[in-house]
Amino acid sequence: MKLMTSWWSDGLEQEVNVVRWGEVGVPLLMFPTAGGDAEEIERFLVIDTVADFLADGRIKVYSCDSVAGRVMLGQEGTPEHRMRVLNAFQNFVYYELVPMIRDDCNDPSIEVMAAGSSIGAFNALAMLCRFPDAFSHALCMSGTYDLLRFLKHETGIEAGITGDFYYSSPLHYLPDLTGETLDLLRERFVLLASGRGRAEDIDESWRMASLLGRKGVPNRMDDWGETWHHDWPTWRNMLVRYLDELLPPR
Repeated sequence: MKLMTSWWSDGLEQEVNVVRWGEVGVPLLMFPTAGGDAEEIERFLVIDTVADFLADGRIKVYSCDSVAGRVMLGQEGTPEHRMRVLNAFQNFVYYELVPMIRDDCNDPSIEVMAAGSSIGAFNALAMLCRFPDAFSHALCMSGTYDLLRFLKHETGIEAGITGDFYYSSPLHYLPDLTGETLDLLRERFVLLASGRGRAEDIDESWRMASLLGRKGVPNRMDDWGETWHHDWPTWRNMLVRYLDELLPPR
């Protein structure tokens, strides 16, 4: 049920690993956390958690290396370099990975569900908001949606935000979004969930839900309470609960 591949991306100027689990079903693209690779969700037992969905043919799970997340987390290069990589990563997903998923599913127009935790949640939301023609849902768990803290110098960078970052960050471009992209986005659905336990910052999720609501984008924000922490056990429980809700009936 597992297939691993890789290819050289000219846009990212590096080799990127992609893994698929399952054979048929709705394509679910799961983004790793900031420093994760394509097999992170397997090591942290996410694939085991969704084994029944895979066995029943309800989903095919895809994941890729967190190229931009690693650059952000490692403070690699200049802030401008990090912003370029973030934009290039999103373009890689849309122009390279999504066509591969559609070819693998033998359906050139199939819509992809996006999911992720922490910065993976940011990526899931960003792909849905920027490319609603390719993504149908975003499941965003314990999301980190304001990436400015990975860009700032001691003097701050707000005045130097480039188009690369602006068009990659829903928190920044959604307030100005109009036209066909917004019309299509209003036909999509975002599910945000967060605990209030150790290392969680639920305010980020509420802030994002509020912005989506003001733009007329269907969304729901679930508060899991103080016993759920910013960690894999939380995200595994969230994923199982929400997949059963978001996927078509058996």
